[in-house]
Amino acid sequence: MDKRPIGIFDSGIGGLTVAKEIFACLPREDIVYFGDTARVPYGTKSPQTVKKFSCSNTKFLMSQKVKIVIVACNTASATSFGKLRAEFPSIPIIGVIGPAVKLALMCTKNKKIGVIGTESTISSNAYLKEIRKFKSNVSLFGQSCPLFVPLVEEGWIDRKETLLIAKKYLTPLKRKKIDALILGCTHYPMLKSVIKKIMGKGVAVIDSARAVAEKCKKVLEEKGLFNGKKRNGWHKFFVSDNPLRFKRAGQKFLGRKIDKVAQIDIG
Repeated sequence: MDKRPIGIFDSGIGGLTVAKEIFACLPREDIVYFGDTARVPYGTKSPQTVKKFSCSNTKFLMSQKVKIVIVACNTASATSFGKLRAEFPSIPIIGVIGPAVKLALMCTKNKKIGVIGTESTISSNAYLKEIRKFKSNVSLFGQSCPLFVPLVEEGWIDRKETLLIAKKYLTPLKRKKIDALILGCTHYPMLKSVIKKIMGKGVAVIDSARAVAEKCKKVLEEKGLFNGKKRNGWHKFFVSDNPLRFKRAGQKFLGRKIDKVAQIDIG
């Protein structure tokens, strides 16, 4: 039994897609969520910069005495996962890429998978490397969607402009005849209805959030880290900028009230 909280970080509100699933999967666990809203988006930053940000985010979560860290950001998972495990060997760290790849490989029938993400995630080839661990005969087609994160952060989910931008990004993947599409950014599930509308019923849209939550549960069980409480856990939210904006967007997405969002100087 371990009463320390679970730590989650993302560049902004996108990681709430993962947090929401962890809330549902592990309702008794306490959660500390950090959104690096002062430095969002990560996808346009260099790998070296993202590694620096990821380490500072993890150090903050460690200061909150967390027992496990969820890297709820695809860009950070793609560029920094190995470094984080090396820098913080005393704590389990879970990324979002592996669970998404496993789901996509289960779903594809024609062995043509698409992945959309930030420029940094797509150029890292992290998804291709992960796929090659399991399959050598699967084709992967990547497409960067740099405007998706700002659109989500602004709350432009159902706008006509968002649909037009999404069509521009997704049309090349439709032409490749993919039958599975990985949402390679934790912001993108907030645009899932738009993406499904464009891709059609023949394409499985892969959101790794649930798989990440299940992975977290498995690690806690294997390491004996469940807190064992009989009541529901508490959830604390921290950001590096604009807590009111995060609170408004977060409440809308989570479908419940967020009592407080604290702003910190991440350094």
